[in-house]
Amino acid sequence: MAERATGRIGAGIGLALLLAPALLWITLLIVLPHVDLAILSFRERVGARQYAPSLAQYATFFREPLYWHVFLRTAVMSVLATALTLLVSFPIAWVIAKIARGRSGSFLFVACLVPFWVSETVRTLGWMILLRQSGVLPALLVRLGLTAAPPELLYHDATILLGLVYTSMLFMLIPLVSSLESLDDSLIEAAYDLGAGGGTILRTIVVPHAAPGITAGCIIVFMLTLGNYLTPTLLGGKNSQWFTEQIYTQFITRFNWEQGAAFGFLLLALSTALVILGLRATGQRFGEVMQRS
Repeated sequence: MAERATGRIGAGIGLALLLAPALLWITLLIVLPHVDLAILSFRERVGARQYAPSLAQYATFFREPLYWHVFLRTAVMSVLATALTLLVSFPIAWVIAKIARGRSGSFLFVACLVPFWVSETVRTLGWMILLRQSGVLPALLVRLGLTAAPPELLYHDATILLGLVYTSMLFMLIPLVSSLESLDDSLIEAAYDLGAGGGTILRTIVVPHAAPGITAGCIIVFMLTLGNYLTPTLLGGKNSQWFTEQIYTQFITRFNWEQGAAFGFLLLALSTALVILGLRATGQRFGEVMQRS
């Protein structure tokens, strides 16, 4: 009995040592900053280094139409970007997982991975070089005779969506490939033998099997898109109207940390609410989705 107790204590100490770096990381970089932001968001400056508990920061958000308009616009654009990313990534994931075999599948996956070897800043600036009025693509449209003058392709909602889909596609692709690779090909062959069409097989076999990967990818992409600052700002310019820009303005430009903290928590609440609604709509649980994907 003593030996078993000693063994259990040793195993517990070993597990604690293994988990210590991760727990320390989560505590220092996630838990403590969020606690500090919560304290900031629920206080108001009443004098020099004097603060009082208040909900004024949240009241300002609802009183100012610009803030909640940008808030709703960011939510809608993020949902749309997530849906577009899924539509683009699913056929690619299907080709990699089920059609391309051996080295060809690995080559396609690496081809999707290569752009992410450079920073998001470089990739976004690349799109700016391609799409600006004096850039490559407008000049090509003029040479092909499609337009009389180089069009300005930057600073549009479509450009922002293009950049968001491009910068987040890999995070949708990986869970989709992982889910589709575990799909037994014999199920699809049997469905074809029984007379099922491609649409029926996709709806009744492929999509239900890949649902955990779809859900995991959508959660990751939506959160990344909702909190993205660089891509909407560079590709959308001053008219991007992205909520993270409002947060940046409050923290960095106006030095109003209390208002910026409130905006940050509102964005966190939005992302959490939409993820919960998505999980309930698909009838899945977050832990199961992450394990199976």
